[in-house]
Amino acid sequence: MTIARVVTSLWSFVVMFVGSAIGVDPYGPADADWTIVVMDPMAAPLACDCVQGYAQRKYERLADYLADKTGKKVRVVWSESLTKALAEEAAGKAHIVIGKDSVIRHDAKSSKRDLLPMAQLTDMQGSVMQRGLFVVLKDDPAATLLDIEGYSILWGPEDCDEKSAAPRETLKELEVEIVNGNECASCSIAAKQLAADGLTKKQVAVISSYAAPLLEGCGTIKKGDLRIIGNSDDVPFISVFADANLAKAELDTIARALLQMKSQEMLTALETKEGFVLYGSQKKSQ
Repeated sequence: MTIARVVTSLWSFVVMFVGSAIGVDPYGPADADWTIVVMDPMAAPLACDCVQGYAQRKYERLADYLADKTGKKVRVVWSESLTKALAEEAAGKAHIVIGKDSVIRHDAKSSKRDLLPMAQLTDMQGSVMQRGLFVVLKDDPAATLLDIEGYSILWGPEDCDEKSAAPRETLKELEVEIVNGNECASCSIAAKQLAADGLTKKQVAVISSYAAPLLEGCGTIKKGDLRIIGNSDDVPFISVFADANLAKAELDTIARALLQMKSQEMLTALETKEGFVLYGSQKKSQ
């Protein structure tokens, strides 16, 4: 595959990925007791459907489950930003927020919302963690992170710990001196720039571990076009936060319902091995 073809394909992926999150109608009644803001990048409306059975989590099913389990009316709003959701579809309500742990914490601070961590969603391997992957073009001479002395790094946004804080700490521990490159808003944009620059630059991109199958599955890159040379330490992935202003009885009801969600039907709908687990009960990838 030529570099030009890689770039074109990657740009198509960016358009498709971002476009899929636009114009998604909320699910559930407008007068709901609880509004769930879903920011999970593996939720169906926020991802592409390139890889069968992957990144197509159906949070409508979670809303129905919670409604049946608790007797409450539940509404779901999908957004990549808590601030945007509060100003638009969520109409200022965010009783439950589900998404990347570090992104929620960042958005809660900027939105001045007091949110309590409650649970974490396991992936199909039973882990609640993710990590950043350092990738180079397949013909780049770097074999390990010790070989990228003097390389420029394409970081992810500051609110994505797996693509910013964690990999920075990894390189600091290894005492590898690097050059700060551009901050890329998404993994696809980072891969696109890496491919566009080719081997004319000594350059590494950091992508999220969960995103790697999507880059290949959507045909944006062929398997082997990018090569992983290292990874960061684990950081929490998908977490559930609740509005701290909810009554304790409501918080307990939500937590209990989430932790009891174990039917195979629900596990399949949310692409999870073990469902939700108590926040902080797992520290490392399994």
